[in-house]
Amino acid sequence: MSWDEWEQLKAQAADRQSTQMRLNQAPAQGPGSGGKPDLVVRQDDLGAVGHDAFVLHGDLVKKVDIAGAGLNSDQAGSTHQAASALSRAGFAMGDELMTTLTVWESQVKAVRQACAHISNHLDFSKKLHADDDAGIAAVIMRRDGSGMPVSELDKYFE
Repeated sequence: MSWDEWEQLKAQAADRQSTQMRLNQAPAQGPGSGGKPDLVVRQDDLGAVGHDAFVLHGDLVKKVDIAGAGLNSDQAGSTHQAASALSRAGFAMGDELMTTLTVWESQVKAVRQACAHISNHLDFSKKLHADDDAGIAAVIMRRDGSGMPVSELDKYFE
């Protein structure tokens, strides 16, 4: 899904937002074709996305570290060493290689941070929503432990 497509879907969803609260029901006609919703997210879907982000983060740490590859005693990687050697020899390419290394490391760090953020945020969201659901369920139960009917709940939202 492209960024533009995502933005369009968000705008369409915002246009469909209603100011009324609906409990325990869905609109007669859903937003998608045939009355079915366009976007459905389940806990296991979120878990899979979080897991993939976690795995990608680990792969990025292991496989794209060109700055740390071939470290010498000064803790300079082979790419850094090559850039320094080219610069000392008077080649302009040495400075360009160093710039490339710096940009590469910056970009890899940004992607790793994004993966970590996605993974951590999904774990946090899943736990937070489970806690919210448990709290709401406890609040709307009757004294005998049975659930409160929707008609009784409607009184609180009029």
